[in-house]
Amino acid sequence: MATTDRAGTGPRRAGGASEEAPPAPRRRRPRWPRRPGTRGRLRLLAALALALVAALFAATHLALERARDGLDVIGHGEGRKVVATADLYFALSDMDAQMANVLLLGAEHDLGAGRDAALERYGDRRADANRALLHAAQLAAGDPVEEQNVWAVMDGMNTYERLVAEARLLNDADDDPAGPPSQDVIERYREAADLMRRDLLPKAYNLTLDSGATVRSTYEENSAAATAGIGLVAAAAAALVAVLVVLQLFLRRRFRRRHNIPLALATAGVLVLGLAAVAMLQRQSELLRSAKEDGLESVLALSRARAISTGMNADQSRWLMDPEHAATYEQNFLEDAQTVVFLVPEDGDVPGNLRGYTTEVTAAVPRHDDYPGRMLGLLGEEIATGGGEAETRAQQRTLRTFAAFLRADERMRDIAREGDTAAAVDAHITGPDSVEAVFADYEEALIDLTDLHLTTFDSSVDQAEDHLAGWNAGVIAACGAFALLIAAGVRPRLAEYR
Repeated sequence: MATTDRAGTGPRRAGGASEEAPPAPRRRRPRWPRRPGTRGRLRLLAALALALVAALFAATHLALERARDGLDVIGHGEGRKVVATADLYFALSDMDAQMANVLLLGAEHDLGAGRDAALERYGDRRADANRALLHAAQLAAGDPVEEQNVWAVMDGMNTYERLVAEARLLNDADDDPAGPPSQDVIERYREAADLMRRDLLPKAYNLTLDSGATVRSTYEENSAAATAGIGLVAAAAAALVAVLVVLQLFLRRRFRRRHNIPLALATAGVLVLGLAAVAMLQRQSELLRSAKEDGLESVLALSRARAISTGMNADQSRWLMDPEHAATYEQNFLEDAQTVVFLVPEDGDVPGNLRGYTTEVTAAVPRHDDYPGRMLGLLGEEIATGGGEAETRAQQRTLRTFAAFLRADERMRDIAREGDTAAAVDAHITGPDSVEAVFADYEEALIDLTDLHLTTFDSSVDQAEDHLAGWNAGVIAACGAFALLIAAGVRPRLAEYR
């Protein structure tokens, strides 16, 4: 029978021997994963290199797609719509100018280019407006707001043509000589002119503004994406080159291989692709900026300047035709002229009347390159920004002819204020120094300057498309080749462990 010892520490066997307690179990130490050996490290480096090849492909492909999307919008979508709607704005404005000349000439067919020529030009501009509207409608397809704007302009054109047709019929029935027509004709044409100035032209310009806003937002998004894309491509290429260099050093140290030709070729190829892709994307950004800022924005500004100038020419005819509202037409002429070229003299004293404005513009012509004041406005800002040699010559010519147009206008108004309306009509329409002749020179200069910027736009878009050609296939082929070269460089070393 077992008893308890005196200390009470445990059972005691008979005969005095005590029984020991069992030992406590040992705590097991956690097993840490073993460090990969040479083969494991080689596999990890190879897998990392292949993953970076995939990352380089993804970054380059994404950057190319964003560049192509921006080019499609600016070069072929909304950018073209801007040009089309700018043509619409001019065509509408010139329609009204030619109709004003027709009504001012009355029954006269031998003054200047003649009434028949004005009617012919009116028909040409109406056809241009219809084509521009059709183009705008095609480009606006799918956008309910823009489609509604196009239809509103079409409806307004129908109303305008009905009003001017009625004015023409009344004018033909009167068979009056050149000069102010009858009051009935004036009232009917005044209604048509108000519709054109206050409704049709603003709506036509809104179409341009909508497209221009899309172009600007697309350009800003594309610029941000291009910067990010360049950074991603450069980072992916740099990381891949670093891993390939580490991989080659590892092979050299562990396997005593001084050279690994496949990996060396892959490293060189990645460097070439990375540098070429970054350079191409930077060039794309420059060409897109040139297409937008040096091309499209200038084309839009100058096209609007031409349309507004045509409206100024129409205001001259209205000024002669409608003496009751002559002050309004003269003020409209001045405001439109200042929209084209707004001069802020060095002393800050902006001319407040048409004669003072004409004097200031004439004074600015010979020294426009270093005009002491500020030159603003649609044409003024284009001139102030300068450009290449051909562009500078075209700018100088445009400003000279604009000043000549203002001086011819001043002569015509002086004659009319002397009370000789017939002579004023002659000064407006007849002869080599008439307002119409000088305006034709100014319009031709403005068209030539616009064409230079349109050429810049087209050239930038074409160059950008040429730079993008073949890149998708090239990137796929290059990244596939890199993957094969990495496999070819690593496989023989891994085979040594079999």
